[in-house]
Amino acid sequence: MKPNRVKIGNVLHPVADVDAAVRFYTDVFGLATMFVDGDRYAALDAGSTTLALAGPTEDVTGGAPAASFKVPDVASALAVLVQGGGSVVRELERGPHEIRAVARDPWGNTVVIYGPR
Repeated sequence: MKPNRVKIGNVLHPVADVDAAVRFYTDVFGLATMFVDGDRYAALDAGSTTLALAGPTEDVTGGAPAASFKVPDVASALAVLVQGGGSVVRELERGPHEIRAVARDPWGNTVVIYGPR
């Protein structure tokens, strides 16, 4: 069963230093800070999507930038991805703010699938 409506909730960028990355993206591109969760994570307003800056403890992709797809049911979306030729990198897990899994599409691109807890 395919998810009804899916959107890219954010574009994840792993960074070594969240504070420095927030300063860089706000100074260079003028992005507004939506929130910062210590040295773990920051969300910046990039217009129609969010730039998610993930510190080392929240880097679920192993350093790879990734589109993060927000879905109503993570387990179902992950099953559809696998049926479509994708593969699982990190199984479903409870994050601090969501349920998430990390996968690759059939071409090797990393994606994060996440949804409500």
